[in-house]
Amino acid sequence: MEKQSYGEIHDCVIKQLQRINPQRRKDKVYIGCGAGFGGDRPMAALKLLKRVKELNYIVLECLAERTLAERYQAMVSGGDGYDSNISEWMSLLLPLAVERGTCVITNMGAMDPLGAQEKVLEIASSLGLCVSVAVAHEVFVNESGMPGQLASSKVYEKFAGSVSLPEKPVSMEGGISTYLGAAPIVACLERYQPNVIITSRVADAALFLAPMVYELGWNWDDLEPLAQGSLAGHLLECGCQLTGGYFMHPADKYRNLFFTHLLDLSLPYAEISFTGKVCVMKAEGSGGVLNFSTCAEQLLYEVGDPSSYITPDVIVDFRGVSFQPLSSSKILCIGAKPSAHPVPDKLLQLVPKECGWKGWGEISYGGYECVKRAKAAEFLVKSWMEEAFPDVSCGVLSYIIGLDSLKATSIDNYPLTWRANEDIRLRMDGLFQEKKHAAQLAKEFTALYTNGPAGGGGISTGLKKEIVLEKQLIGREHIFWRVGAKRTKVGESKCQKHVVEDVMKANVLHEPALPPFPQEDMHNSCLDGSVAEIGLSAAPCGQKIPLYSIAHSRAGDKGNDLNFSIIPHFPLDIEKLKLIITPEWVMGVISVLLDASPKAIDDTEKQVDEHVKVEIYEVKGIHSLNVVVRNILDGGVNCSRRIDRHGKTISDLILCQHVVLAP
Repeated sequence: MEKQSYGEIHDCVIKQLQRINPQRRKDKVYIGCGAGFGGDRPMAALKLLKRVKELNYIVLECLAERTLAERYQAMVSGGDGYDSNISEWMSLLLPLAVERGTCVITNMGAMDPLGAQEKVLEIASSLGLCVSVAVAHEVFVNESGMPGQLASSKVYEKFAGSVSLPEKPVSMEGGISTYLGAAPIVACLERYQPNVIITSRVADAALFLAPMVYELGWNWDDLEPLAQGSLAGHLLECGCQLTGGYFMHPADKYRNLFFTHLLDLSLPYAEISFTGKVCVMKAEGSGGVLNFSTCAEQLLYEVGDPSSYITPDVIVDFRGVSFQPLSSSKILCIGAKPSAHPVPDKLLQLVPKECGWKGWGEISYGGYECVKRAKAAEFLVKSWMEEAFPDVSCGVLSYIIGLDSLKATSIDNYPLTWRANEDIRLRMDGLFQEKKHAAQLAKEFTALYTNGPAGGGGISTGLKKEIVLEKQLIGREHIFWRVGAKRTKVGESKCQKHVVEDVMKANVLHEPALPPFPQEDMHNSCLDGSVAEIGLSAAPCGQKIPLYSIAHSRAGDKGNDLNFSIIPHFPLDIEKLKLIITPEWVMGVISVLLDASPKAIDDTEKQVDEHVKVEIYEVKGIHSLNVVVRNILDGGVNCSRRIDRHGKTISDLILCQHVVLAP
């Protein structure tokens, strides 16, 4: 391999980042999403590459706060600081991507983008591919101008571009990482025109915005197209969630997709013009569904105040966004605007902090009075814990899987559900300051085999150290980044056509051989691209009906905060829903989440934590509500003791509530 070619160190001040005479290279650019999270399907990305030949870029968005914390823990334990799945992804995608001239952009570098770069070069060499692999990552600089802890902005003025730094500048020092914007990726494209770009922590939407800026000749003060481009990135970033994934619901006739259509979901891609016109698409002839409803759910996913969707590049106002279906595979997206204060002065930084040790255990009970036996087991384990370590059992949450672990039922139905259930699993989940306490919980739980109530089986236990990523805002002038690139040697190259053929032979895309979807349910599918016609609501007034018959929803998380959308099937119903979905109503429904113990079933009054706050925002462009609940997720995904640490199932807790629409 060639020696790393490094660029200068830059800070994140927008004025410093302005592009000099940016050139418009294309009138339109086509950008696909190859992965929406770290556990996504490489084969789906290969299908997208095969089906959509016009793709200029494919983005693998594989990094979240949870996966970033996992990479930090792995790195400090001597493992990989980058996503170890990068080998599988690149082995599968690189041959066809290189043949097509499609650039791969990914944040799989996580805590160690330089290590990920070496791994990709190694894979490319083994495949006989001649490629350029660039990195764009945060660096820390001390006052001597050498890599180290962060210093003042004067360091940049004094040393950037004028000091010979070591070949491997320190990135992710102490596990600290900052959400960078699109500028480092644009710099990679301008300087190297690489086949692959690997980043550290870059804001999800910025991964997609960068190639738009580069190809369409935008600058950092072109706020209108930047807002539309960030909208496109936000819609694409979660992959198949835009095209029918995480959407199908048999109880909702507007979302009842065929089972077989879920097998052939197309990852989404977008066509973006230099004017800022955005169309999101799925591959022709693919499964899933792309329509107003899927776009509306993704628009509000993990969004707080929709008038102020903050990215490092531009703060976007989503309130006027709307979607116009052009076909069953193409949606025009309009209405994203820069907010009143369009550029953030500070960037979000994540700082790893140990938050203790988690220990857990599970056991199943079935048949007559199984819930009472589970409650007896809970009582025994907590009592044994108190014998060994007084006052630590208060850190243990208990719940019954199959009964109340998700709280996803109407709050009026708990007693009936309890009596009727005959197949449940007790889980006890504790967070402790010391490892020995977590180990004790696992030990005491195992003792249920000989010391607990009858008929319990299938015990599983575990413990692990937990890391929480604390958030802080840092001035842009204090955050630094640089880019670099390496290339495999030309002599290592093989016939590109043969490499692609070998990969395709090894990964034959078989059609699933499953029975067809029942004919009687065909009329319930939602396979067209249209929104429900604006008109009178079909939902009856003046009687109790489940909310899911009126609206649909998706829940998302950011740290300890939850948001969920309320999107009516018939837009005019929004006025009636606004009368029902109030902060008080939301607080009443979510109160069951504040005590994850089975004992909550017996409580006649449920206390709401004083720190839990509800905010409700109207999004007029899509006739919907966005509900934000602060401090509801038991500390957030990295330390929550709940079985659904993200709070994703809360959307159904909301939808199953019965409401009465006003006339």
